[in-house]
Amino acid sequence: MNAQAVKPKVRIATTSLAGCFGCHMSFLDIDERILPLLDVVEFDRSPLTDIKRCGPCDVGIVEGGVCNAENVHVLREFRNNCKILVAIGACAANGGLPAQRNHLDLRDILEEVYQTDPGVGHGGIPNDPELPLPLNQVHPIHEVVKVDYFLPGCPPPADAIWKFLTDLIAGRTPHLGHGLIHYD
Repeated sequence: MNAQAVKPKVRIATTSLAGCFGCHMSFLDIDERILPLLDVVEFDRSPLTDIKRCGPCDVGIVEGGVCNAENVHVLREFRNNCKILVAIGACAANGGLPAQRNHLDLRDILEEVYQTDPGVGHGGIPNDPELPLPLNQVHPIHEVVKVDYFLPGCPPPADAIWKFLTDLIAGRTPHLGHGLIHYD
């Protein structure tokens, strides 16, 4: 009897930085299609596994921009563990909604939020070593690490994520035709 070699599963990890988690929700909207995906994919770090650290992976998917020192650390560690890195959604690709603060001075923002009305009420600007240091600007992830693929949208629709992943897993260059990408 000829035993066929079992092809190893593609290891995929995901992480979320400064964003709304909408891209992960869209990923979950692939619904029951995730079941056959599990035949060829093993999830490492993701909301599906609740694993907090990323091990060596074939594909890393990042949503959200980079707004603080912790985001920079997580993103660099994530990139170091992933052969292919995918920026998913507007926040990862160009900073998205969180980057709307980029035209404002960070000190002015913190004073407005923490020291003026309305707000938290004349407290002090938090200065605790447990809190990540905010960056002066929100950055798209390609300004911090090398990105191999961009999957645009806010969020990208589940069908686009499905097509992108199945192409990538099959060894094809992902191609999203008309109708799968929306910029609205």
